[in-house]
Amino acid sequence: MNGKEIIKYLEEWAPKGIAWDNDNVGLQIGNPETKIKNIILSLDLSDSVIEEAIKNKCNLIITHHPVLYHPLRNLDFSKSQSALMIEKLIKNDINLYSAHTNLDFTKHGVSYQLAKRINLKQVRFLKNLSGNQIKMAVFVPQSHINKVADAVLQAGGGIIGEYSHCSFRTSGTGTFKGSQESNPSIGSKGKIEFVEEVKLEVLVDEWKLNHVIKAMKEAHPYEEVAYDIYTLKNENINYGMGAIGKLETDMGIREFLDFISSKLKINSFRFTMSSKKKIRSVAVCGGSCGELINEAIRQNADAFITADLKYHLFQDAEDKILLIDAGHYETEIPVLDEVQKRLKMFLGNNEKIKVLKFKGTTNPIVFYNKKGAS
Repeated sequence: MNGKEIIKYLEEWAPKGIAWDNDNVGLQIGNPETKIKNIILSLDLSDSVIEEAIKNKCNLIITHHPVLYHPLRNLDFSKSQSALMIEKLIKNDINLYSAHTNLDFTKHGVSYQLAKRINLKQVRFLKNLSGNQIKMAVFVPQSHINKVADAVLQAGGGIIGEYSHCSFRTSGTGTFKGSQESNPSIGSKGKIEFVEEVKLEVLVDEWKLNHVIKAMKEAHPYEEVAYDIYTLKNENINYGMGAIGKLETDMGIREFLDFISSKLKINSFRFTMSSKKKIRSVAVCGGSCGELINEAIRQNADAFITADLKYHLFQDAEDKILLIDAGHYETEIPVLDEVQKRLKMFLGNNEKIKVLKFKGTTNPIVFYNKKGAS
């Protein structure tokens, strides 16, 4: 199996189109045609990750955080750690792929896995993405509606939440008159034709639009296809930021803090108190999500777990919500279990390709106490 097949599978789950505009997701280094031996997963790229990849004969490293984030001006291998790592990858024929904000924003991605780690139920996105869907309407002769619809839906149109093959069809009469240069599939050139047609309407994610239009045109019998494209401001229920769910039972604040410490395997974290005595509804967002605090409050969450919070955000949230900064690495690392599980399922009986997780840690942050670092 080559890298291109694995990348295609991953991007069907976490499409590049949902990533932030300036984010550098996808293949960072390598050749997608490379035959993959073994795969290693890590939150970040480090020299230790590369060494472990070499030791285990892995020629594909998949990370969450891209190593190539800003445009490169040069590749002087003597001047930066990133350049040295790139040199090492190239010399050892190792490919590097990164799924960053696209993995953050997809269902069952980073925030969903954080919610799963703390046993939340009825999980949904805290804030859905919006403005990234298109409605496509195409007019099809009744005799070809099923052929065109199948092509559009198989190309990725018509997906709403957990439902696929979603469309709306309206019958009507279409008219046209072909010029002497035309070659109509129905009727004759130079004559006004009246044809029983169906207006087929489907939702399409904007990054799939060109592929869907191509499939639609290939299946359509007309020489010139009439279709409309509408940009939408709808919330996309398939993709979003953060997650919110409920604990099975209420917890007191101290009990909940102990619970989080145990589940996320963290001995030290920052938090600000809430006026609420019991915790049941919990919002989470892996990584840096301070901008979602007010959304968590608006949705009556009793607690919000995220990372990289500034002093004044704690100050603003005090008494409104139990706000917890559990660490960037700590809130994102659970997603590697899901990536590993999905890749193993995709590879199926291909036991020749192993999917490993980096055994060490790439977390640059340590906590000091009188007994030493932890």
